[in-house]
Amino acid sequence: MKGIILHGGHGTRLRPLTYARPKQLLPIANVPMSQYGLESIKEAGINEIAIIIGGNNSQKVREFYGDGSNFGVKITYIEQDEPRGIAHAIGLCEKFVNNEKFLVFLGDNVILRKLSDYASEFEKSSDSAKILLCEVSNPKQFGIADIFEDGSIKKIMEKPKNPPTNLAVIGIYFLTSEIFEIIKNLEPSWRNELEITDALQVLLETKKRISYNIITKYWKDTGTIEDIIDANKTILNNLQKYCNSKIENKSKITGNVIIEKNVKLNDNVSLNGPVIIGENTKIENSTIGPNVSIGKNSKIKNCSIKNSIIMDNVLIEINEQLENSIIGHNSKITKKTEKTLILCEDSKLEL
Repeated sequence: MKGIILHGGHGTRLRPLTYARPKQLLPIANVPMSQYGLESIKEAGINEIAIIIGGNNSQKVREFYGDGSNFGVKITYIEQDEPRGIAHAIGLCEKFVNNEKFLVFLGDNVILRKLSDYASEFEKSSDSAKILLCEVSNPKQFGIADIFEDGSIKKIMEKPKNPPTNLAVIGIYFLTSEIFEIIKNLEPSWRNELEITDALQVLLETKKRISYNIITKYWKDTGTIEDIIDANKTILNNLQKYCNSKIENKSKITGNVIIEKNVKLNDNVSLNGPVIIGENTKIENSTIGPNVSIGKNSKIKNCSIKNSIIMDNVLIEINEQLENSIIGHNSKITKKTEKTLILCEDSKLEL
């Protein structure tokens, strides 16, 4: 079985953060969100992975993942010239798949459940596809599966105006090579995209079997700022605390706190977990947490931060509280600021 990660798109809902890098490289708990997908695919026993790239600064994806050897996998890059839909991106992978079964993972999805048992079930089955479903509160925003009383799938539809169920088709698909012929004959949807839900519906209409599993553990489609902050909180709560720095002063550390190498804390620092602090970061006279990730090589002074993501190489020296904020790489914030901020990379704010 092979794996595919979709890493394209413009990330318009996450601007200005996505002007400088693809949305799937935005960090959650100091790890690029698409890396969670890569690790899930690897955990399922799949070592050959294609990454579909395109859109803003896609070269940064190549720079981060390289050939995959640092992650224990082999990576092939496939270019998508424009965001033309999930089915279009999958269709570009026919040669890579080479008639094997394969797993598709959308790079902006975060899931806590392991996929190895699903992959094993699908590998042994004669199913044409396996999809993962999750109950959601806003089904109009997702592909939706309608289920017969006997438990089989009745219909799959993309963002229906009147959803018959709240079972969202999440961005993880187990497929066979027969999907490629279907994709070749798809017509663009009203969004002018080739929809994977339409391709799956064709499978149903041609009497092919699609199995499914309903996810009950955490899953998040990180399409908005609020989604990313929520995912950051959840991932932090599921990490095991550790400290790789020698903290000799009277700083206060409570709860689930992760401290990387060469972190410096002075006496007037409180870390209220869950919190992660990246290597070579210095914190003075500040209260951090809960639900905060701070990247490496940053300096935080004279402030309080909650429910926020601070990326690498950030300087914050203020006498205020930041909440529900995302601060991009290489940003500088000094003096007084508003409580909620979203800054893209290489920003400098002085008030």
